[in-house]
Amino acid sequence: MQPNIQVGTVEGTGAAINIELGFEPDWIEVQNIDGNAAGKWSSNMPAASMVKRTAGTFSKPTTNGISPYAGVRGTAAKGFTIGADADLNVDGETLVYVAMRSGAGAQ
Repeated sequence: MQPNIQVGTVEGTGAAINIELGFEPDWIEVQNIDGNAAGKWSSNMPAASMVKRTAGTFSKPTTNGISPYAGVRGTAAKGFTIGADADLNVDGETLVYVAMRSGAGAQ
């Protein structure tokens, strides 16, 4: 049985970053702990969108946000993509993520 929650860190690149989880998430939260931005995405939102908080202000960008993905080169390594949002995914800054799915087993 696969876990329903995964947490981790990744260094920002300024370009899209794929995070392999082994499952398709329903909720993703990414926090830039070196900067002042965070993004949240849920499965009822379009791909590449998010609810973003930057310096206490909320916005809903529809591009360069967070997206689910089905894996690289046809593998089963499902996960998500952190888009190239200039506030959230900053080159060299540390991003912390939490990804969750509903349900109790393999997907």
